[in-house]
Amino acid sequence: MRKFMMALAAAGAMLGADAKPDFYRDVQPVLANRCQSCHRTGEIGPMPLFTYQEARPWAKAIKQAVATRKMPPWFADPAHGKFSNDRSMTQAEIDTVVRWVDAGAPEGDRKLAMAPRTFVEGWNIPQPDMVVSMPRPFQVPASGKVDYQYVVVPLDLAEDKWIQMVEARPTARQVVHHVVVFLRPPESNWLRGEAEPGVPFVPPRTTPEGRPRQDIGGANNEILTIYTPGNVPDIWRPGLAKLVKKGTDLVFQMHYTVNGKAVEDRTQVGLVFAKEPPTERVLTLMPSNPRFAIPPGDPNYRIHAAMVFPNSAKVLSFFPHMHVRGKAFEYKLTPEGGQEQTLLKVNKYDFNWQLTYRAETPLAVERGTRLEVAGYFDNSANNPNNPDPTATVRFGEQSWEEMMIGFIDIAIDARHDRMSWFTRKPIPASGGGQ
Repeated sequence: MRKFMMALAAAGAMLGADAKPDFYRDVQPVLANRCQSCHRTGEIGPMPLFTYQEARPWAKAIKQAVATRKMPPWFADPAHGKFSNDRSMTQAEIDTVVRWVDAGAPEGDRKLAMAPRTFVEGWNIPQPDMVVSMPRPFQVPASGKVDYQYVVVPLDLAEDKWIQMVEARPTARQVVHHVVVFLRPPESNWLRGEAEPGVPFVPPRTTPEGRPRQDIGGANNEILTIYTPGNVPDIWRPGLAKLVKKGTDLVFQMHYTVNGKAVEDRTQVGLVFAKEPPTERVLTLMPSNPRFAIPPGDPNYRIHAAMVFPNSAKVLSFFPHMHVRGKAFEYKLTPEGGQEQTLLKVNKYDFNWQLTYRAETPLAVERGTRLEVAGYFDNSANNPNNPDPTATVRFGEQSWEEMMIGFIDIAIDARHDRMSWFTRKPIPASGGGQ
């Protein structure tokens, strides 16, 4: 990253007010820094953008995309928080690309071409230590509704493992709405006796007694990772990791959306193990509210949820999740007896680009602090993605229904787990350790 930024600075210094940018000196460093992680073979970008020959046919489209800030996708309001994975272009970078296109997109001196960025083929993380795949492909039909599919995949780990990096990769991205990978430890009975390992399973929505099931969303088992189109894999700095205990199974929650063409998907997950035991353990929490009814035609309906931190932690990242009526999202934090602070504000939520926002500096949060998340929904006819503005919209798994979940990643002392963090007794008034 530092080399890319130095190259950008050098390019800016070389350009006078009236100089015409060219590809190799000025534009290629911008593409390398902002675009190539997605715009390369096998990734979500529809075309690679490494060479002049690759970029030149798309020059006008690139200009329009960056000038309107449609690309790279990034929706955090800059007035609230700073994020280590901010992929938005600076105004200087945008101006460079626009001026290059307006000048006829000249190639420039090929001797100034950058050495191509190197990636691990097939991954956005280093070569995984372990790759776990769905044992068989799932056949996604061309049309109709596809219920959430749950696929249990035993890991057969001989010992506990700390996970430093993890990435989920569908093989048919065009039909995968999301993947949530849960950790089912050996003591959990979730889906045992129901879901045969390796076989896609749709849980009944009611218990044998006829009551609604309360375990469809993971039954309080930990989340390993979440995939959504365009998002980045989970990469934690040394000292931070997620624990996968010996005997744990992965449970893939697969949400497929049909697109008119029958395809098959065989999602896989890559794991990079921590080289040393971490000092902090990463947990994914999901403040949410499934009890709502969005009125027909309402252009700005607010749904909120809140939690109080039972013990201290560090907030690492945010991942807002809504469906096609989602309009905006915000996270707010209020310390006990303190002032409310907006941590993240997404003014233009885009269902097609559901992104994680990683805090540039982890935020220390004390016990008793209140976190509130809120989603805003446009159920009016002015929303071009709204399938039915006359409908009252309630919680549901499918895209034409709605959700409001404010996922967050937190870091806690590695000696503790999710249950102990939620249930440990307060520190005595006289002091003592956490």
